[in-house]
Amino acid sequence: QVQLVESGGGLVQAGGSLRLSCLASGSSISSYAMGWYRQAPGKQREWVATITSDGTPTYAGNVKGRFTISKDNAKNTVYLQMNSLKPEDTAVYYCLAISHRNYWGQGTQVTVSS
Repeated sequence: QVQLVESGGGLVQAGGSLRLSCLASGSSISSYAMGWYRQAPGKQREWVATITSDGTPTYAGNVKGRFTISKDNAKNTVYLQMNSLKPEDTAVYYCLAISHRNYWGQGTQVTVSS
């Protein structure tokens, strides 16, 4: 069983950058595909990015070219580097570990002002 804790959210202006971190405990992230999802108020949770256990990333079309997912197995941490942020990126961002079932973190708030 893995537990996930997100951090790094905050308030930034449009065009700014932010790096989110997801620290895992209880299990090594090397055993999982990892991902980021986000949920804006009143909207469905949407997929943002995933990274396979071997380090291959995949991105949603609306963040491709702006966001980068990466991981550090030694630190048991997954990152989401967010550049050129837009107000529509405002959401709670959730970390996900994928195996025979999905494990979710509690989320971290990202607010992008216009």
